[in-house]
Amino acid sequence: MASARIPAGVARRTAREIDEALRHAAAMAGDAPSVHNTQPWRWHVADGALELWADRDRQLRVADPVGRMLTVSCGTALHHALVALAAQGLRPAVVPLPDPARPDLLARVTVSGNAPITSADIRMYDATALRRTDRRPVSPDRMDETTMQALANAARPHGAVLRYLTRDRVAAVAELAAAATEAQQAGRRGTLPVGDEPGGEPVYAVLCGEEDRPAGWLAAGQALSALWLTAGELGVSVVPVSSVIEVPVTRRALRDLLGSTTWPYLVLRLGLTDPRERGPLATPRLPADRTVDEA
Repeated sequence: MASARIPAGVARRTAREIDEALRHAAAMAGDAPSVHNTQPWRWHVADGALELWADRDRQLRVADPVGRMLTVSCGTALHHALVALAAQGLRPAVVPLPDPARPDLLARVTVSGNAPITSADIRMYDATALRRTDRRPVSPDRMDETTMQALANAARPHGAVLRYLTRDRVAAVAELAAAATEAQQAGRRGTLPVGDEPGGEPVYAVLCGEEDRPAGWLAAGQALSALWLTAGELGVSVVPVSSVIEVPVTRRALRDLLGSTTWPYLVLRLGLTDPRERGPLATPRLPADRTVDEA
């Protein structure tokens, strides 16, 4: 008789195999992008469930006091884990923020059944290991409308909208980025690199959504991961610009600039990469035993 906690759709897999698949997904999620590479997540695997927890010890208390960027970062890890499960032929079921009494429990993932493994699943899974934050100047060739639409389409199923900026709005956002950097009293990475890329043709966009609360931030992270992995397939580099979002005054100004109908989660610099050049090295990652707990 199959274990009572294994859904009928996955009866061919043992409880141990399900937990191992979840454990693998959590480990692979370590490749997900995060604000300033903080990797602020913790996974717990037990009894056929994978729980995603916010790791408050890795929260940027000054730049991110409410944990908005932390939650977005955890959302990217969640999406990476779901990609890993799909590549193992499993259909995940996700309950975001399942326990109001425990707000740091951001999501619970279980397996609802088996699923066919598609070529798209494999491509996305491979893309998680190849994804990088490529801050080099982009190609002189500008992205075409088809590529831009593909990135927007990747974000949409997760409830987020990718709004591309016109040139005049890019200039306005550049001013906001400069003001945010000055407010943070540091010229760290994250300032908008406008005008410092001779020959390059970057495109700027803002990832937006309707909710300015944890559920929306978590979904925004999943959207960011989905569009970033799609960008990798299309030869597009993605550079997140978080400074504008981290300073309340500039975030409100950015929202006003966009018309105040949605909330901005992140500014992105997008551009075609040069396939003849070797990409950047991967940034350091925490070992799995520091981000994945077992019962």
